[in-house]
Amino acid sequence: MAQVCEICGKKPRFGNTISHAHNVSRRRWNVNLRPVRAQVKGTTKRIRVCTSCLRSGKVVKA
Repeated sequence: MAQVCEICGKKPRFGNTISHAHNVSRRRWNVNLRPVRAQVKGTTKRIRVCTSCLRSGKVVKA
C-alpha cells in the first residue's frame, strides 16, 4: 500500500542521513497517515489521511 494521503496527495520526502564521519546514505521521511472512516460523496468509506488534513478539517468523519 502506497504512503500517500488520499485527500491532499502528500507523499514521502527523500534526503540523506549524514553520520559524524560524514558517511552519507539515503533515507525517507514518511507521511503521518491514519486510517479513517469518512464521508466521501455521501457514503462512508475507509481512507488513509494525513494528520494535517484531519486537523485542518478537510475530512468529515463518519
